[in-house]
Amino acid sequence: MEVVLEDSINISDKDVAFEEDLLRNPYSLRHWQRYLEHHAMSPIAQQFIVYERAVKELPGSYKLWKAYLDQRKQHLTKRNLPYVKAQSEWESVDDCYERALVLLHKMPRIWIDYLQHLIATPRITKTRRVFDKALRALPITQHIRIWHLYLAWAKKIGGETALKVYKRYLKLEPNHGEDYVDLLVSMERYDEAASRLCKMINNEQFQSMHGKSHYQLWRQLCDIICSHPKDVKSIPIENIIRSGIRRFTDQTGRLWNDLAKYWILLNHFEKARDVYEEAITSVMTVRDFTQVFDTYAEFEESVISAKMEAAEAAEAEGEAGVDQMELDMRLMRLERLMERRPFLVNEVLLRQNPNSVYEWQKRVELWGDNAQKVVDTYTQAVTTIHPKKADGKFNGLWINFAKFYEDGNDLISARTIFEKATKVNYKTVNDLADVWCEYAEMEVRHENYDAALQVMARATIPSKQKNIAFHDETLPVQVRVYKSLRLWSFYVDLEESVGTVESTKAVYDKILEIKIANPQIIVNYANFLEENKFFEDSYKVYERGIDLFGYPIAFELWNIYLLKFIERYGGTKLERTRDLFEQAIEKVPAKHAKPLYLMYGNLEETHGLARHAMSIYDRATKVVAPEDRADMYHFYIAKAATMFGVTSTREIYERAIEVLQDKDARVMCMRYADMERKLGEIDRARGIYAHGSQFCDPRITQDYWQTWHDFEVQHGNEDTFKEMLRIKRSVQVKFNTDVSYITAQMLQTQEKSKAAGGDAMQTLDRMTTGGPGEMAFVKSSAHSVKQTHGQAEEEPVAPVAPVNPDEIAIDDDEDI
Repeated sequence: MEVVLEDSINISDKDVAFEEDLLRNPYSLRHWQRYLEHHAMSPIAQQFIVYERAVKELPGSYKLWKAYLDQRKQHLTKRNLPYVKAQSEWESVDDCYERALVLLHKMPRIWIDYLQHLIATPRITKTRRVFDKALRALPITQHIRIWHLYLAWAKKIGGETALKVYKRYLKLEPNHGEDYVDLLVSMERYDEAASRLCKMINNEQFQSMHGKSHYQLWRQLCDIICSHPKDVKSIPIENIIRSGIRRFTDQTGRLWNDLAKYWILLNHFEKARDVYEEAITSVMTVRDFTQVFDTYAEFEESVISAKMEAAEAAEAEGEAGVDQMELDMRLMRLERLMERRPFLVNEVLLRQNPNSVYEWQKRVELWGDNAQKVVDTYTQAVTTIHPKKADGKFNGLWINFAKFYEDGNDLISARTIFEKATKVNYKTVNDLADVWCEYAEMEVRHENYDAALQVMARATIPSKQKNIAFHDETLPVQVRVYKSLRLWSFYVDLEESVGTVESTKAVYDKILEIKIANPQIIVNYANFLEENKFFEDSYKVYERGIDLFGYPIAFELWNIYLLKFIERYGGTKLERTRDLFEQAIEKVPAKHAKPLYLMYGNLEETHGLARHAMSIYDRATKVVAPEDRADMYHFYIAKAATMFGVTSTREIYERAIEVLQDKDARVMCMRYADMERKLGEIDRARGIYAHGSQFCDPRITQDYWQTWHDFEVQHGNEDTFKEMLRIKRSVQVKFNTDVSYITAQMLQTQEKSKAAGGDAMQTLDRMTTGGPGEMAFVKSSAHSVKQTHGQAEEEPVAPVAPVNPDEIAIDDDEDI
């Protein structure tokens, strides 16, 4: 059964219960929602009628209106009806939104849905007005949601509408000016875009929303004004780019190219050329210069190519061609530009560092044979460079300047340059000394020897000030130059070459007087005097040098002095020679004593008495360094044996054994015993072996005990062999209980074990017959010792292949 209401609502039996509830509760949102859910599968018109009844009863319900409006939009979208064909239906939805916004005008979601509905239609004016109504109705905190839609729609629409919308938006968010600039560029409104960019760049508080730096904004501005110079008229383009050149110094080359490009696009080629010329003469880095120069060359080439193409086209049409003179002029200009490139690069480097000596010299070389330019460059260089800040040898620039005049046979100008160069306050004294030396060398090259000597005499005039320190940087170099050894060395060489003996001696004496001589000066002075037969004077020079320097330099001077003296006089002035040697060895350090004593002894052997030589060698053994003492004793023993016989060396051997270190005394004992054995003194040799055994650890000095073992096998008997073994055991016990010796043994064993890849303590334990932590005897090369019931038992080992036919046979099992 169906009931038809006045609202054309068909009420079925199933709707009666819901209608009765609504009659009882007409303002209950829950009851209306349940009724709408009941009609979810009903025809769309039926649903709309229910929604209309609901929002009529509850006009301020956001939920009901939102569901109703979504249903209306969804129904329209599903049918895919364009606005032109179903204008009434689209407008009916508009009417629903308008009615909903009467009370829900503070709901941004309703406005957004309404605006999205309008954006899908071509009604621009109405859409713009609704956007404006939404902005007026909503609080400022909700405007951003509307503006996102508004800006996107305006950008899509374009034209004046878009510009006015963006201008309004920038009043709210001025930091979004970049988007407005992009819009202007897309609409080819370059003048306004450039003006807006200028405002953003000049505003120090402007922060880019896209993370762009001020330089990136500058680049964008330059790209706009240089690409469209004819469209941009409201701003001074050249002034803007020049201000950027001053501000962004790391991008100077690129900005100069932009400025030139601006004039090129305006067809002002001469102004563009002026810009390029200004750029290549003002940039400060080679990178910027390369950018500008390459673009400049391309510009000239493109102009020439355009002229040539125009000439060919005119000839093909039979018209008058391009002026050939103008074309030749442009070709010459391009050629001249390429020739200037090395000079321009040099100028860039000099602008970077005007104190670069190398670059100034390179500029001189670039001018080649152009004498006037070379002189101008040298003059500019020496006036520009600050002597204390010079990067390179500033004195070399002055010297080369003077040599330029010298090569041109203009000695007067060269001398003038040198005179000026000597008055420059250089970084170091040696720089000024080099200038004086070059000055004198120039005079020598032209055989003006007297002038050269005069130059050096002027250079070495002592300062009137007293107590001048050569390294005192607070004083000018002109005050300190007279103490330059380099200057004096050249002066003395010059005197030796072209001066007299007396003048040369005077220079050498002056060097010694001002106390700047080095050992080489002493040797050179002495050699000079010797060559000129002033032998005694040369000896005095050596003595002055020895007093001046002391050891260790005095040791070298004594060596030369004594050899020279002996070579000249030999044994004719023996007492004087002896006196010199006594002076030499009086204060000589121990490490330098050995050569002097050997030379002294050799003198006595050659020209004196043998006993004097032996006395000198004996003195040497007491004063030489400990590391040389053993060698000195061996030499002393060899000389004593040669001069006085082998038996005379016994006393020397005994004294050597007493004073030498253990390792050297051990060798001395072996040599002493071997000598006695050769003399047939077997008992004396045995006694020496026994004496030397006290500092011979059997585990370390196996060679000593092996030598004694071989000696007893050849010359001893059973008792002496047993005595040797007894001494060996006692020495072993001594070293095993001596902490210092144990430490030394462990260190030596550790070194050996490292080479073998083992551990020091493990190796030491393996060497001993006892267990860890227990002190025991160590196996010898000639016997073995073992522990039995707390007593030591010796196991002698018979030697293999004895040389002595009277060898002693010892039973291996015999107890000692």
